[in-house]
Amino acid sequence: MKSPLRLLWALGPLGLSGCASLYFPPPPHAPMLTHQGEFYGAVSTNQHTNYALQGAYGLTNHLAVAGTFSSLHRKKSDKTEDIDFGEASLGYFTRLPDKRVLEVYVGGGGGATQRIERNDAQITTRTLDGSLSKFFAQVNYAKKKQKTLHLFNRDFPLTYGAAMRLSYMQLNNFTIDGLPAPGENNVFFEPITFTRTQIAGPVQLQLISGQIFGLRHNDYLKAANSVFQIGIVINFDKNTTLDD
Repeated sequence: MKSPLRLLWALGPLGLSGCASLYFPPPPHAPMLTHQGEFYGAVSTNQHTNYALQGAYGLTNHLAVAGTFSSLHRKKSDKTEDIDFGEASLGYFTRLPDKRVLEVYVGGGGGATQRIERNDAQITTRTLDGSLSKFFAQVNYAKKKQKTLHLFNRDFPLTYGAAMRLSYMQLNNFTIDGLPAPGENNVFFEPITFTRTQIAGPVQLQLISGQIFGLRHNDYLKAANSVFQIGIVINFDKNTTLDD
């Protein structure tokens, strides 16, 4: 069976990451809603201890709202990074034949970023502070429960999908050691793939894998981090089951 290989495929760019950017991308949301009243919630993390909380709700049979909060707080010998970022979006979704789902979202977000750099003697050498703002458009596509993964004498339904996001980012109110510095902006393209395995009822295990590409060369706002998240998804509809 090739299904386990497809799960491993989602781990592709796990090691492709950098640390020079003042922006760490939250994972693009992919609720894959199909009905009015359907709720999607997710919590995920990665190897950088970047945590993300996401939610979406079907307002009608085609209109949805979604939100994401992402937080990265890590301390290394040479620097400390603190990034908090939130997003909100409005989307259109539709159910296609053969359990396929198409979604289109537009939205924006903002947050705060700080990096404190230190030398070998653990003395602070530079402090970078700023605020972040974003506008984005995103398209999601998936086929729900196309195949199953057979493990431990059980069948686990699988969902495969992809998302493509185009974002315009700005670094505002930027200071270096408390002194004003020129801000930066960039255009990011974020293609990702995701695989979900149903564990029990509406609870699913999710793997997100992808990359971020920046269209401009910057010193501080750049595409320096890959997108990889592992987490738990709850997709619940009070009127229908996931198999409908």
